[in-house]
Amino acid sequence: MTLKDFFSFKASRYFWLNMIGMVIVVIVLLFGVLKWLDVYTRHGEAVVVPDVKGMTVGEAEMMFRNHGLVCVVSDSNYVKNKPAGSVLELSPAAGQKVKEGRTVYLTINTINVPLRPVPDVADNSSARQAEAKILAAGFKLTENEVIAGEKDWVYGVKYNNRHLLAGDKAPVGATLTLVIGNGEREAELDGDSIDVVEGAAETGTESSADDSWF
Repeated sequence: MTLKDFFSFKASRYFWLNMIGMVIVVIVLLFGVLKWLDVYTRHGEAVVVPDVKGMTVGEAEMMFRNHGLVCVVSDSNYVKNKPAGSVLELSPAAGQKVKEGRTVYLTINTINVPLRPVPDVADNSSARQAEAKILAAGFKLTENEVIAGEKDWVYGVKYNNRHLLAGDKAPVGATLTLVIGNGEREAELDGDSIDVVEGAAETGTESSADDSWF
């Protein structure tokens, strides 16, 4: 068989018809696969994530259901000026385009107010020092309760009319009351000292008079 005879099949009409048919079959298969992928992945179908911040979880679930989405509470945080149980953040964020049926993860404001240790300021701080520590810890202060004692010295801390001990906790943002001295004890002590000095002076005078009488 010569080289010319080997390549003579290229001149056959059936050869080229078969080649064209194979190309058409490959194109049809590729088109079918791409179309199936579009349907399977819902290509081009997008849903905009609605803004549900500030809503309750129930309201957010209804909103997402109407948009063909699903939501799950994944985390919680505490923001004192937000309603308990309200939505704080969501992922993916509001306004983003996602596929229908996508799960959106919510961060909500914790229902229970967290507790925090109250700074230990009793019998070791002045009123000014105690106020600074308590405010920095996230608590509020009401009008001080004044008792007899060293002026502006902190003798205790109250929450709901209950004396707090070292290590006690109170809700974040709770209003506390400082129990401080009014300085009356110092005045009483000064008065007692004056009386003692005056008494000693009178005794000394009487003794001198008695000595002179002898």
